[in-house]
Amino acid sequence: MSTYPQGPYGYPVHDAGAPYGRDPFTGQPLSDKQKLVAGLLQIFLGTLGVGRFYTGHTSIAVTQLVLTVVGWITAFLLVGFVLIFGVAIWSFVDGVMLLATETTDSRGLKLR
Repeated sequence: MSTYPQGPYGYPVHDAGAPYGRDPFTGQPLSDKQKLVAGLLQIFLGTLGVGRFYTGHTSIAVTQLVLTVVGWITAFLLVGFVLIFGVAIWSFVDGVMLLATETTDSRGLKLR
């Protein structure tokens, strides 16, 4: 037996409250954002905050972007390279955490 409501001919009924589906364990609606996309964007373009812009967490994304820009501006003082390296490590760990944990978007919906 299926846990989803069945319509005519066995097709599932469209749920207007959860257009992207529901979590099978909690029944909560899922986000329109995908976990894999968010994690890979954060790993490869995270120093620019792209993965966090994708999930809607703009304050984290802007912080990563500003720290990277400040790092490149102050790179001639050698302090900037430390800042860039720190943001790169932060972005990589953040991307792995996006992939490995049950992460939500800015509206609190679990990523698909």
